[in-house]
Amino acid sequence: MNPEPALLYSRPMFFRGQIIGKYKILATIGSGGFGTVYLAEDTWIDKKVALKVPHKQGVDFGELLREPRLLATLNHPNIVAIHTAEKQENVFFIVMEFVPGETLEAIIARDGALDVTIALDYTCQICNAVDYAHRHGVLHRDLRPSNMLVTERGQLKVADFGTSRFLEIAAHGTTVIGSPPYMAPEQFRGKAVFASDLYSVGVTMYQMLTGVMPYDSPAPADFDRLMRGELLSPPRRKNPKISKAINDVVLKAMAPEIRSRYQHASELVDRACSGFRQCQQKRGWGAVMR
Repeated sequence: MNPEPALLYSRPMFFRGQIIGKYKILATIGSGGFGTVYLAEDTWIDKKVALKVPHKQGVDFGELLREPRLLATLNHPNIVAIHTAEKQENVFFIVMEFVPGETLEAIIARDGALDVTIALDYTCQICNAVDYAHRHGVLHRDLRPSNMLVTERGQLKVADFGTSRFLEIAAHGTTVIGSPPYMAPEQFRGKAVFASDLYSVGVTMYQMLTGVMPYDSPAPADFDRLMRGELLSPPRRKNPKISKAINDVVLKAMAPEIRSRYQHASELVDRACSGFRQCQQKRGWGAVMR
């Protein structure tokens, strides 16, 4: 029986100007619980890329490659593309598309509640990405605004498909995967299904439409109240500009029971995009009247 690989908890750090294989480090983009992301240049083709370096190194390399191989087959305009995964100087990292722009989290922090039409536009793009991934058998499990990048032209791209897979391997299945404020109730019990991602989309919709979270991160003692729906108040109460139809879409996406939620991302796409078109039509009619 082969012993399990030892996990290295030291955080490998690259520095500006450092050459790692064919990549030249240009800057640090950010760091989170999973790892650090660097802006780099692929010196062979003069192209900027993003390198994501997990904090935990030493996990079986062959096992880690399964997810990047799958994710590299995902080709969608609303998903941050993964180009490859490499190991240089004993450091494992993922090479991804570099998306110039800012996170949806930063946009909400700066602007508060977004214009309803913009929020629905972003929702449609998020749902299109999730629907495509689900159709290819890929579950995200950690959807949240900090994992969503928005370009200057308003194109939204979802990042970190597969990050949760790495964390699951690294933790040997002992850690609940996700970000508590965005997690579906079943995720607190270690279960994640496609509808769990849709719950996270619902929380993100709520935050975009109101500028605030639907509730604080649930404590263990709050789980029964979460399942009874006692922690959630309708978003329309916090933003009267939200139509009843959109209010109901958010509440259905965030239904505590899996069976009461949207079961497929395509359903949520249809509802959100229908609401988006209705908002556009109302605004167009209002412009005509003026």
